[in-house]
Amino acid sequence: MSIARDIELRHDTGRIILSPPQMEDAESIYKAVHASLSELMPWMDWCSPDYSIENTSDRLKTLPFQWDSGEAYDFAMVDADRGQLLGLCALDQIIHRHQFANLGYWVRSDRTGEGIATEAVRLLAQFGFRAVGLRRIEIVVGVENGASRRVAEKAGALFEGILRKRIKIGDRHIDAAMYSLVPDDLR
Repeated sequence: MSIARDIELRHDTGRIILSPPQMEDAESIYKAVHASLSELMPWMDWCSPDYSIENTSDRLKTLPFQWDSGEAYDFAMVDADRGQLLGLCALDQIIHRHQFANLGYWVRSDRTGEGIATEAVRLLAQFGFRAVGLRRIEIVVGVENGASRRVAEKAGALFEGILRKRIKIGDRHIDAAMYSLVPDDLR
């Protein structure tokens, strides 16, 4: 199954657009990460004080291959009116045989609390079910990550339990809250 990379996903509110990030987005992504370091570092293994524009560019170079191979589908969240990069979200760790994937997200710190991540989760989940053929989407977040847990709950994901030592961030292994979405959850 091949999904075109020129896709745009739009929410009914018209507030956000999800589209695959391009190389020309590197500077915007880098700036959004740096503006959000203190909020991202406790939860994102890739995020550190020495995060660089090269890290961003290197990651962006891998995305077309991952997309074309069905390994992962990354999207930039963009403010539909202002064109500002709001954050990133992705379906990754896809297991096609069992039709499930992980869904992750982050929103730049100066735009949190606006419902952006919740809209993005619902849009991306619909894409996963309709275009990718998934039957289950998992959202796995650190137990203490209250903001991401609220996003999962507001998006309609079902809390399934606590997974001990499920996430590795740097040298730490932390407990995670497991949430899931299935197609019926979005109806």
